[in-house]
Amino acid sequence: MNYGERIAALREQRGWTQEELATSIGITRAALSHYEKNRRKPDFETLTGLADRFNVSIDYLIGRTGNEKMVMEPDVRQFVDELELSDEDLLNRFHLTVDGRKLSEEEARRFIAFVRMERSMK
Repeated sequence: MNYGERIAALREQRGWTQEELATSIGITRAALSHYEKNRRKPDFETLTGLADRFNVSIDYLIGRTGNEKMVMEPDVRQFVDELELSDEDLLNRFHLTVDGRKLSEEEARRFIAFVRMERSMK
């Protein structure tokens, strides 16, 4: 099921019209119709509004999971929230990629150095 079909199915399950759903998340009925027919892709703000309104995850809306309520465990959420890219253990345990190719340790360190330099210039 693609994102448009999933949005339409969720809306219909709740008995809402396109107008009702569109108004509740601050978009036009025409925009919602385009999303449901896969003519346009919703932006992040719209996806967030739809996910909140339907009480489902964005991953569910876009078809990355079949689980509507995919929620991270508290310890996983804390890990993700506190993720520090320069942590050497992290670089060794996870395969960070760019363009589908794994970053070497040296590339990751250069990337971190670049971000730090750019931040210091602001």
